[in-house]
Amino acid sequence: MNDRRFKLYATAAAVFALDRLTKWLIETHVSFNDTYRIVPGFFDIVHSQNRGVAFGLFNDGASGWSTGVLSLFSLAAVLVISAILWNAGRPHSFSEGRWSQVGLALILGGAVGNLFDRIVWGRVTDFLELYIGDYHWPTFNVADSAIVIGSGLLLVDLLRAKRQAANVP
Repeated sequence: MNDRRFKLYATAAAVFALDRLTKWLIETHVSFNDTYRIVPGFFDIVHSQNRGVAFGLFNDGASGWSTGVLSLFSLAAVLVISAILWNAGRPHSFSEGRWSQVGLALILGGAVGNLFDRIVWGRVTDFLELYIGDYHWPTFNVADSAIVIGSGLLLVDLLRAKRQAANVP
């Protein structure tokens, strides 16, 4: 395995490990009734369970079959991203840009983290809660954060490539 490929898969593994560690800490040390105010009026640590998709979407209506379908889609995404990263650095590959490669590694680690939980426990532990006043962002976790950051890096690389193609400084 080449050095670049190793670093990308190591990044994904580190995201998975950090995600599992933080979820384990929450599951073993924070009850469903606890709220730890980190930044009053903005950021709390809580303990919630999500049977839906990212950020609690479709959490209320998730059933056994929908958990299976979500797991299959997640597994397909993991396999596709793994294949793309395997070709990282090759000319004309989808992930030719460094930002895209790192973004895909973050997405892979986050997807594997949430997929693991969904397959093993049928749910995902969320614990990061951001809010301003009465507006609460859906509770999320490290895996969700990695997926969002990775998606942002893909977008940045895509926009950079378009600017370079148009010869815009």
